[in-house]
Amino acid sequence: MLILMESISVTLLVGAGLVVLSILASAYATRLGAPVLLIFLILGMLAGQDGPGGIVFNDFHLTYMVGSVALALILFDGGLRTTRTVFRLALWPGLSLATVGVLITAVIVAFVAYEVLSFGTVEGLLLGAILASTDAAAVFLLLSRGNRALNMRVQATLEAESGMNDPMAVFLTISCVEWLLHAGETGPLMVALSLVLQMAGGAAFGLLGGWALRWLIDRIELAVGLYPILVAAGALVLFAAANAVGASGFLAVYLAGIVMGSKPFRAQQMVIRFHDGLVWLAQVVMFLLLGLLVTPTEFLPLTIPSLVIAFALIFVARPLAVLVSLLPFRFDRPSLAFISSVGLRGAVPIFLGCLPVLAGLPNGRTYFDVAFVMVLLSLVVQGWTAPALAKALGLEVPAEPEPEASRLFELPDAADRDILGWRIPEGSNALDYSPSTLPLPPRTGSLGVVREGRILPPTEPGKLEADDYVILLVPPEQRHAVDKLFAAGGSEGDQIEGLGEFMFDPTASFELIAKEYGLPLPADAKGLTVGDWLARRIGRLPVVGDRVKLAPVELTVRATEGDRITLVGLELEEARARLPLLRWIERMRRKMGGRRGRNED
Repeated sequence: MLILMESISVTLLVGAGLVVLSILASAYATRLGAPVLLIFLILGMLAGQDGPGGIVFNDFHLTYMVGSVALALILFDGGLRTTRTVFRLALWPGLSLATVGVLITAVIVAFVAYEVLSFGTVEGLLLGAILASTDAAAVFLLLSRGNRALNMRVQATLEAESGMNDPMAVFLTISCVEWLLHAGETGPLMVALSLVLQMAGGAAFGLLGGWALRWLIDRIELAVGLYPILVAAGALVLFAAANAVGASGFLAVYLAGIVMGSKPFRAQQMVIRFHDGLVWLAQVVMFLLLGLLVTPTEFLPLTIPSLVIAFALIFVARPLAVLVSLLPFRFDRPSLAFISSVGLRGAVPIFLGCLPVLAGLPNGRTYFDVAFVMVLLSLVVQGWTAPALAKALGLEVPAEPEPEASRLFELPDAADRDILGWRIPEGSNALDYSPSTLPLPPRTGSLGVVREGRILPPTEPGKLEADDYVILLVPPEQRHAVDKLFAAGGSEGDQIEGLGEFMFDPTASFELIAKEYGLPLPADAKGLTVGDWLARRIGRLPVVGDRVKLAPVELTVRATEGDRITLVGLELEEARARLPLLRWIERMRRKMGGRRGRNED
């Protein structure tokens, strides 16, 4: 018994120590601009058999089980945070990338694997399916730092793709493994029928299960701290139940998260915070286990073939899959270039690489090792360059700062409001007002202000001060508007090149603006405001960064509120050309044009 206790203590010490070390190391990785997930993976390798830690770990069953639970929680959290705006912007582009894009990627990788690894057709498709899934979480972690964000249309597309392509990649991987295990028993028609049944079943479980979970949360009275645990356990019940009947559990939990997050529910803020920490823990543990599982000395002979496959995936398969998948959706060239370049691979390919090993397939370890090299290279090359590439392509937009609101008291459902508190930061727009003159949205009321331990009434005539704590009664639909009111305002240094040197109100008459700035007046702009004309030309939900060419200038969307454009920018084409990558492309175009001219002479 004493030996057993010592063994448990040592295991716990090593495991918890690695988690603590990973979290501490992530702080330094963020300062260096390195992908945090890469740090977790490297720490696992260093602790493993070939590293200084020397830990011998080869339990693929445990890794696959932990990875399944971790991925289910990550997908549920991703769905829970998917806003209606993201859903409207990116449902069909994301679905296209998650289906057509995954298939194109798998086919191209299969062809390359046939050439460099002497794989057969199905073996190559299996490797392609394993490598087809993207992981956008690391990209957003890099791009959301400081006062810079990514164009919402591009970000929403990557978010939707990463949530929906995991179930597709899992299905294709399992189908290929089954095909190899039972050669001749499974035909293409059966695979297609199985895909339809799995996805339909997963969708049904997710939509109904998400609704049932939200219904239960809103009607059962529990200690506040139990709601997040109930939600997490409910998500895992859905995942397991869907898998048990042959449906896609990963699709089920993702859709359940979307349904849960589509409307406010009881203890929502606490649930989201709990899941944020839970998902971080899941990612840390999963990447550490995957790092421990790999033995670098074993995949050294596969280094060259793996690099060839990685090169083909990053520079051929991904761009081609993006171009074909997004062809119907009118993405501009910079957006297509960025989405093509940031098909970041994460834990899922390594996790799926465990399946051939568990199934006992010939060369099963090869799939795992190639997937590991691919992920490592993707995190280094694609993950590290993502922020610079977004800036070079002019896809950065000012981040919308949102102060952290705290739920102070849980009101009955009938109240349809929450009591929330906001701390006012330096530079907030709210500092221009007194508690009594705050421009609060409809159905929102002030309950008071806490300043240096004193409670000030809502009728206080003096102006608000930084670090004041404002307590409000807020309906759920006005939460975002109040967040914007208390957010720190932008400064001149926050302006991003490429969104326009001049700004004006979108309600201004187009004819008046055209006359003032000497712009041509399009025939379809007569009698319209600038915002209305711009929205018509965009032809879909406008987002910050959208632009419409009006020779010799461009009109850009600088700010939005829901479906409305609230600020328009006027950008000279010369300013757009100053963007680093576009300037380089223009130089190369001129050089090539000069060479062609000399050759013709």
